[in-house]
Amino acid sequence: MKAFLAALWAEALKARRSRVSLLTAAGFLLFPVVGGLFMLIMKNPEQARAMGLIGAKAQLLTEGAADWPTYFQFLSLGTAGGSAILFAFITAWVFGREFSDHTVKELLALPTRREIIVGAKFVLTALWILGLTLFIFVIGLGIGMAVGIPGWSFELAWTSFWSLMATALLTAMLMPFVAWVASVGRGYLPPLGWAFFTLALSQIAGMMGWGDWFPWSVPGLFSLMFSVVYGQRAEQIGIHSYVLVLLTCIAGIAATFAWWRSADQTR
Repeated sequence: MKAFLAALWAEALKARRSRVSLLTAAGFLLFPVVGGLFMLIMKNPEQARAMGLIGAKAQLLTEGAADWPTYFQFLSLGTAGGSAILFAFITAWVFGREFSDHTVKELLALPTRREIIVGAKFVLTALWILGLTLFIFVIGLGIGMAVGIPGWSFELAWTSFWSLMATALLTAMLMPFVAWVASVGRGYLPPLGWAFFTLALSQIAGMMGWGDWFPWSVPGLFSLMFSVVYGQRAEQIGIHSYVLVLLTCIAGIAATFAWWRSADQTR
């Protein structure tokens, strides 16, 4: 246990001293900021047009309800779409920086089991993702209140909070494969390429009606099908979808541990 805590502390120090944490927070911050701007425009379309925020022919942002259900739905959809890349960026950095910085040999020369090092990296990634998700929800609440949109209720906020957390959890459960690709690819670019590849495939699978059978489509479908406006979930994803995500998570973790345990680390 002491060895694991020491490894986790070392990984946390690397993250704290890096600018990656600030960059990911700034990237995630776009969702509530843009959502608040959209709500402001929909509340006062004429004033927004007069201020030059939208063009005279732009009608998309002037239609719809500027209320808390719509705002929360925007946050949930933004998390489902954007977190697939941002979470992959975090995972790629945590598992790929040792290779890019050419410190992997020094890391593995330490008297610490490889399984402990990999486990610490996974725990740090999970805590990082959790912290970002909580941060965005709190910032989103502040921006929504500052804009003064109607329709607030604690029940709505509570339901939206758990919807957002579940969306982030489903997305995070797909990150172990990003960790595996970062390890096999020995750097940042292969896992980021994997993230964009699976994101494109998830869109294709969703359009073809097979999204519920493709794990990388499930977070987006979960977010899309959960409507805080109507308070119900459409039956387009089922138990099999969550089971596939879980199996994908387990397979990714097992593959990452197996690679770090047995792969040649001489380079």
